[in-house]
Amino acid sequence: MHDDAAPPPEEPLARLLRTGPFPDALRAAMDASGLTLDRIRHRLHGLGTPVSTATLSCWRSGRHQPSQTAALAALASLERVLDVPPGALSSLLGPSRPRSRWLRLAADAPGLTALWPEPRRRDVSDAYRSVDSRWISSLRCLNRHMRLEIDAHGREHRVWMRQVVRAEQDGPDRTVLAHLPDTPGSVPSLDLRPPCRRGAVVENPHTGMLVAEVLFSRPLRRGDTAIFEATLTHAEPRPPAREFTFRQQAPAGEYALEVHFHPAALPATCYAFSSSIASGRDARRVLHPTDGCVHVIGSRAGPGVFGIRWE
Repeated sequence: MHDDAAPPPEEPLARLLRTGPFPDALRAAMDASGLTLDRIRHRLHGLGTPVSTATLSCWRSGRHQPSQTAALAALASLERVLDVPPGALSSLLGPSRPRSRWLRLAADAPGLTALWPEPRRRDVSDAYRSVDSRWISSLRCLNRHMRLEIDAHGREHRVWMRQVVRAEQDGPDRTVLAHLPDTPGSVPSLDLRPPCRRGAVVENPHTGMLVAEVLFSRPLRRGDTAIFEATLTHAEPRPPAREFTFRQQAPAGEYALEVHFHPAALPATCYAFSSSIASGRDARRVLHPTDGCVHVIGSRAGPGVFGIRWE
């Protein structure tokens, strides 16, 4: 007697590892592993083949693929981490594509969530997985201007920001805005100036964190620029504030930070600071408020944390 029963259907991951394409197979293997990008990065580092979360994200999204010797060695380690057969992913690689210098810099930069300290890093990482952040490393920030208003009780009242970004490849139709107050407080309301509009939004009422997609009016082509302007306003109870910072994962153009203090909440001391990922050095410079305001301006800053603190 012959068994004419149909063979069991092939699992999606097994099929993708057999047929590709590479980014789809990698994404499926990562999902099946249950590991976050940060955990994968940590395990690759332990195997002696370090890769940033930004690079892993680029591989997974298909923006670029491993081609250099070090990247191919890391891919072999990645197959071990994801528990797929040796060569299963590397065999799916197609011809490498030329990339601009900017995309190489962005791919080699630290992942954005790595710039946050624990336990905030975990909160931000979870939020970024809930929004579409695939285009962040394809957008170069040419200019960033941010202003914080402090109320009479020394609390964060309103944050205004404007960014000018340039697409380094075809396709970006959004970016991601992340805001986490200095101390836990209410989640601020978000207003975007048209033509930009809100996409998916993640809020954490325990920390006051807000992570939101900022949708452009159209997908950008390489070389196109976009300007987005946002205002974040806190309702009561507002969170106390002792610093105003921003984090960037790749080299950028100019930035300007301002803090406007209510006359009843002028600080005794105030200083600008920066923490460079590349050099590992911290810098600090005393600021002298004028008419209740302080500001700091910088240019050509690399990956790191930049801000103003006061006491």
